Amino acid sequence: MRIGVAGIGFMGMVHYLSYQGIEGAEVAAICDPNPRRRAGDWTGIKGNFGPAGEQMDLTGVAAFESLDDLITCPEVDLVDLCLPPSLHADAAVAALEGGKHVFCEKPMAMTAAECDRMLAAAEANDRRLLIGHVLPFFPEYAWALEAIESGRHGRVVGGSFRRVISDPAWLQHYWDAAKVGGPMLDLHIHDAHFIRKAFGMPTGVTARGSLREGLAEHWHSLLEFAQPGLTTHVEGGVLNQAGRPFLHGFEIQLERATLMFEFAVTTTADGDQAGYTCPPTILEESGVATRIELGDGDPMHAFRRELQRVVEAVGQGADAGPLACELARDAIVICDLQSASLRASLQQ
Repeated sequence: MRIGVAGIGFMGMVHYLSYQGIEGAEVAAICDPNPRRRAGDWTGIKGNFGPAGEQMDLTGVAAFESLDDLITCPEVDLVDLCLPPSLHADAAVAALEGGKHVFCEKPMAMTAAECDRMLAAAEANDRRLLIGHVLPFFPEYAWALEAIESGRHGRVVGGSFRRVISDPAWLQHYWDAAKVGGPMLDLHIHDAHFIRKAFGMPTGVTARGSLREGLAEHWHSLLEFAQPGLTTHVEGGVLNQAGRPFLHGFEIQLERATLMFEFAVTTTADGDQAGYTCPPTILEESGVATRIELGDGDPMHAFRRELQRVVEAVGQGADAGPLACELARDAIVICDLQSASLRASLQQ
């Protein structure tokens, strides 16, 4: 499968590197408006995991300035969109109408209506559309999802999810509803997607918290489902203390077990310290708490597994699984319901 990566920022670089280790896939082209990036100078690219950017040898890789040129390139089978979220819908529709399969980074789009436009373009042009929700490929979340879907501990009966960061003041347009959408669409979308996959679509949503620039800033939500008694609690958003740049985790209750995990990054006088505040642990029916060993947790491995699924889904017709665009659309709806509930509570 010949891939064209559109957008060579941090995520575009992560995707490019990940494809190098996937049999049956090659990056045939890249697209970026920055001439240095097109020439392989990726030294200015930085992220919060993975290798730092470096000078890349792009011999044999076509480099385009415009997305239109990438879409019309006959050497590209699939367009991998790593563009700003506000560009996802138009770019995906253009690629699908141009006869390309599309893998688009999360969030799928800025609104459910834009998602519907993307879905319609995929169906009309008989092309595959997959959305890059990588969280189910991280070992802790893959472990939890497998335990839920296997049913070996009984039905899921409840859960609690946390995903909180310090103020990302270095990110441009973070609080712009039309370009990024704040922490609801940029951050919590991960948990909204996972909850949709593991629990189903909520039937009731209540959210309370604070707003910034009209967008959800920090909030607690209660999600209810059709199954009687099944609820999930969510904490998400931004806290204005830089000493803990990142935290995520869950506690998931099944009929005969509870799954627990939490990971945090804290900033000390000696620099950032990252690690489990609660390692993956199962509370078993016997009364024993057992720690689960899940490997080194390198995020790059999760992205490689995600893109392997893309290659199998598009190239071999395999099921999209967590990358299904319908799940990604529903995740945006869940975020919108929480934002609406939060705003309504502050207008009372």
